[in-house]
Amino acid sequence: MARDIWTDLYGDVDTRRVQPYEALKEYVCPGCNQEIPAGMGHTVAVPREAPDLRRHWHHACWERRATGATR
Repeated sequence: MARDIWTDLYGDVDTRRVQPYEALKEYVCPGCNQEIPAGMGHTVAVPREAPDLRRHWHHACWERRATGATR
């Protein structure tokens, strides 16, 4: 199974899909460095050992992270 840098750095990661109606703030996706606007569904990744390092990702960026693909 392919591993990605996120898992290599932080170990086990819990994820949750945020629905558009729940997305009340803007974030910057670490996968592409582009904005995730308020109102857009996305994925939140929370390292189990470091929950304060949670990050908000576009769904597609989170899915692509293991391949090393960029936009």
